Amino acid sequence: MRRRENMDVNRAIRTAVDTGKVILGSKRTIKFIKHGEGKLVVIAGNIPKDLEEDVKYYAKLSNIPVYQHKITSLELGAVCGKPFPVAALLVLDEGLSNIMELVEKKEGGE
Repeated sequence: MRRRENMDVNRAIRTAVDTGKVILGSKRTIKFIKHGEGKLVVIAGNIPKDLEEDVKYYAKLSNIPVYQHKITSLELGAVCGKPFPVAALLVLDEGLSNIMELVEKKEGGE
């Protein structure tokens, strides 16, 4: 089950980028979550510490869940189909993806 989970996350991110509305980049992500917009933040495993703290702080204030992916920002960029690193992305609309299941899995303990 663990092995499959990583593939599903990458596929869900790519599907959200292709069929939904996703904001790429930490600066733009922070700008949107400061206004309470978005459903889910995905951050790369190697996001700079100061950016990670900012993203998590504003996401918490706006009650937007944050998922820390284990891949690097360069790999996250590739998953999104971009030739540049993506340290953070914000899902505004998941489109046809099942990315919001990441939130349900985390909160499933209740």
